[in-house]
Amino acid sequence: MSSVSGTATNTVSARTAVSRDWKAPIALDAFAVVALLLGFVVTRTGTSTFGLTAPGDLVALAPLAVPTGGTVAALALVLAGLAVAAHALVLFGAGRRVPRRLVAVFAIVFLVAFLTWASAGQTVPVTGLLIGGLALGTPLIFGALGGVIGERAGIVNVAIEGQLLLGAFSAAVVGSVTGQPVLGLVAAMAGGVLVALVLATFAIRYVVDQVIVGVVLNVLVTGLTGFLYVKVLKSDAELFNAPDRFPVLPIPGLSAIPIVGPVIFRQTIIVYLMYVAVFAVWFGLFRTRWGLRVRAVGEHPTAADTVGIDVNRTRFWNVALAGAITGVGGAYFTLDSVGAFTKEMTNGMGFIALAAVIFGRWHPIRATFAALLFGFATNLQSMLGIIGSPVPSEFMLMLPYVITIFAVAGLVGRSRAPAAGGKPYLKS
Repeated sequence: MSSVSGTATNTVSARTAVSRDWKAPIALDAFAVVALLLGFVVTRTGTSTFGLTAPGDLVALAPLAVPTGGTVAALALVLAGLAVAAHALVLFGAGRRVPRRLVAVFAIVFLVAFLTWASAGQTVPVTGLLIGGLALGTPLIFGALGGVIGERAGIVNVAIEGQLLLGAFSAAVVGSVTGQPVLGLVAAMAGGVLVALVLATFAIRYVVDQVIVGVVLNVLVTGLTGFLYVKVLKSDAELFNAPDRFPVLPIPGLSAIPIVGPVIFRQTIIVYLMYVAVFAVWFGLFRTRWGLRVRAVGEHPTAADTVGIDVNRTRFWNVALAGAITGVGGAYFTLDSVGAFTKEMTNGMGFIALAAVIFGRWHPIRATFAALLFGFATNLQSMLGIIGSPVPSEFMLMLPYVITIFAVAGLVGRSRAPAAGGKPYLKS
């Protein structure tokens, strides 16, 4: 009897050991085929130049010139991508998961090969490409951090879009009236908190479906800010929609490092706050008592209640904290990037931030990289349009969203949300 049981156990273990996730290998091979077609079929002639220096750099780096088609460099990039994809297939055949570092290596190789092909005869400003990617990714990172905190506490924060939008609107109005961008930043946090408190009240106190409340709040904030923009801000833009923007604060020494300096250390106060926020949320969630309580009410609220944690109170105030962080992302639009509020200026970024939360598996660091991926993709399509890429403009407009969908549905693999996410807790 015991031998039969042992055999059954070994069989189950063997099946578990060879369980395969086919998404990553298929995705890598599909992109490898695209690289193969670009390298050997849809060839282009000319030289692609990669500019590596920005004004103010300590050392001027010479541009990197790469011949585009039919050359050793271009073929090496394509073959390297094929080698990585083939290795992924070998791992898949052995029943092993494809490591994320392998996916990252493939992504870098494919990106360089694609840029080399697409920019034939043109110059790609590498530093500007990275700066633009960080700029577009910054509000997404704040939104993703707010989403991570909310969902770790058990509340699905679909209202990130509304928090970003009201934060941008509040920052523009208060910053314009007071002439103080710092007060505008505080107002943006208050705007994000206001939307979050409404979400928390209906989701926790009145046990309304969290997704429905979030969608309604997004529509409400979009309509309200659009109405006030037309009736108030446009009629007197000098008074209500002309906030002072935060100045760029380069860090001495570090900001002069080529490529890295202008991208990371030549930024405004909001970007520096983003660096701090990412570390603080990660450290708080996984290294403090507060984070343990937050994760407990999001995973096992009943168990948390039995040890004396007020589940609904913890959820309520952490959703408010998430709203404050997201509101800072809204302030980035009006106090840093654009310099004024425009109707529906967030343009669906709240939903992309929510996708970054899923892609990042509800982890602040991973969600940050996911947000940066989307920001980089958005800036890439703009840059390729400027330099005259042969890729159709319609496809380039789709690129950021295609990458996001592909990342969430294709490479993220199996992911598990907090067990109690979206589920109201009713104390018995």
